Amino acid sequence: MDATASSKFSDVDEYGFKRGDHFDYNNYSKFMDGYLKTLTRRRMKWEVILQQNTDLTQMDAKLKRYIRKGIPGPYRPDVWMKISGAAAAQRRSPDLFRNLLRIEPFDKEISDSISIDLPRTFPDNIHFDTKKQRLYNILIAYAHHNRDVGYCQGLNYIAGLLLIVTDDEEKSFWLLKHIVENIVPQYHSHNMANLLRDLAVFRELVIRRIPAVNRQVDNLGLPYPVIASKWFICIFAEVLPVETVLRIWDCVFAEGYKIVFRAALAMFVTHKNAILACDDIAALANLFRETMIQDSIVTDCHGFVEAMFSLRLKKSELESLRKVAVLNPA
Repeated sequence: MDATASSKFSDVDEYGFKRGDHFDYNNYSKFMDGYLKTLTRRRMKWEVILQQNTDLTQMDAKLKRYIRKGIPGPYRPDVWMKISGAAAAQRRSPDLFRNLLRIEPFDKEISDSISIDLPRTFPDNIHFDTKKQRLYNILIAYAHHNRDVGYCQGLNYIAGLLLIVTDDEEKSFWLLKHIVENIVPQYHSHNMANLLRDLAVFRELVIRRIPAVNRQVDNLGLPYPVIASKWFICIFAEVLPVETVLRIWDCVFAEGYKIVFRAALAMFVTHKNAILACDDIAALANLFRETMIQDSIVTDCHGFVEAMFSLRLKKSELESLRKVAVLNPA
């Protein structure tokens, strides 16, 4: 019997994405029964905090706690802009985005690369066809603004999801700029230097936290870049369920790059037994490529974020490991 037949949820989520063939409707239904009530209470609390603190640039303990518990969907665009500093950057250069779109002619190689990737961006989203020209505008503007990056695959998924959330080209441009330049700098440059460095840091964190899992991954011969490059490049967009990605991004915009490592570590920690149960590289690759990215652990966005913050991780440790990784490149 079709899995959707006995479920009150359709095969398309609230953002327009078609749910995967192996989507667990039963577990999702159980999770949402409680989560919908939580969302209602949270929205009421956010209404109060936004009346008290319209600025949001001062990150106190209460605001951080609220963000970690999830920003209500209708408030995400403005809250992301404020807590990240993107709104302040936009005020300093209010005409930047519009002026970039007036450049003539656009670099043909960049324009062609973006145009090729547009049909590949969220093909499983039933609404995205109508947003492709707007996504092109965001990506072409940013490519001409930041010539060191230009256009890199992966940016289309980040910008595309920003556009779905904000429904605003200019806000999406400024949030993309913040991500690429402040959260994950040089992940999307031609040599991807900082991406390779941080994948080495991530492996060292796994060795320190769950050595048995690292031994399993090494013994079966699956390289960390194969497992986790997309996690870091796309900050889990086009990897995890959308609501889980947005809950991660809530924290990324508030707390910075450390959240990317928390999410990646949580993927390994919460799936430790499944990883250890794999008998060969094919089973392990399938676990990372298919099972782990849509199971009940990651679909429960609230539980997954709680798992992220239960992990012991300090910025000082990350910075120390980054220095070692730079001195000892693979």
